Amino acid sequence: MVTWISSSMNFPFAPKPTACPPVESLTTDAGEWLKIARQRLTGVEQPGLEAQLILGSVLQLNRAAVLAHPERILSPNQLAQLDLLIHRHLAGEPLPYLLGHWEFYGLDFMVNSAVLIPRPETELLVEEALVWLQQHPDRRRAADVGVGSGAISAALATHVPDLWVCATDRSRLALRVAQENMRRLGLTGRVELAEMDLLSACHGPFDLVVANLPYIPSKKLTDLQVTRYEPVEALDGGIDGLRLIERLLADASRWLAQGGLMLLEVEAGHGESAPALANRLLPSTAVDMLTDLAGLPRVLRIVK
Repeated sequence: MVTWISSSMNFPFAPKPTACPPVESLTTDAGEWLKIARQRLTGVEQPGLEAQLILGSVLQLNRAAVLAHPERILSPNQLAQLDLLIHRHLAGEPLPYLLGHWEFYGLDFMVNSAVLIPRPETELLVEEALVWLQQHPDRRRAADVGVGSGAISAALATHVPDLWVCATDRSRLALRVAQENMRRLGLTGRVELAEMDLLSACHGPFDLVVANLPYIPSKKLTDLQVTRYEPVEALDGGIDGLRLIERLLADASRWLAQGGLMLLEVEAGHGESAPALANRLLPSTAVDMLTDLAGLPRVLRIVK
């Protein structure tokens, strides 16, 4: 059963109002609130930046505007909203979910707990795909397997105006997020969204296949903080972390056009097992691994 996601389908996104706890801070202006917020957020990686982003989300201003007017008086309602967001963040809720959006490859994406938060490591896959597309101007049919928020599809389609993408996901909730992001970025119609298992009902072959499928081994999930808030089904890659990747590779010769490129993000621990799997299932292809800025194996590259 395949459900194609139409641009006319209407999905609710607004979260239900949440009761605010009592305001603990006595601060009345933005500058003083930022000082106190930085102190409260000392356990996070970038307390100053995150405090600015939280304040900007409540004031509906960008960081520059927030910093330009530290004398701005904050209303009791704004202080209550800010206090609630700080409480939630200190409890472990990721900042992108608190803000409701996050940047990836220079684009702003709506995110919620139905999708993984776009991460900078994935930009390696996007950059490699864009280089290949630039070198192959006659190759303009792409597939994005496990589209999630739509970050990869949108980044590719934005930078390659004549690219068409078939983007799939098993999660209808994730597809709703992707649909909204395509609408906001003006990509509706160029990125076709469909609810399906891998590429089971797409009309191939494709010149380019990209995927950021679940790749964390199941036994590792219990030790990861990320599973408290991000969707486990988008993280759990089975016993060895390659369950879905193996299924996609097993059928890749059917979906990938001759001379086409497949790029799959994998866990750093798959630096040897992922290429070995690809060589076994696709013996006539050229297989190699790309490393990220930290020097870790990150993207499996296959040329048919």
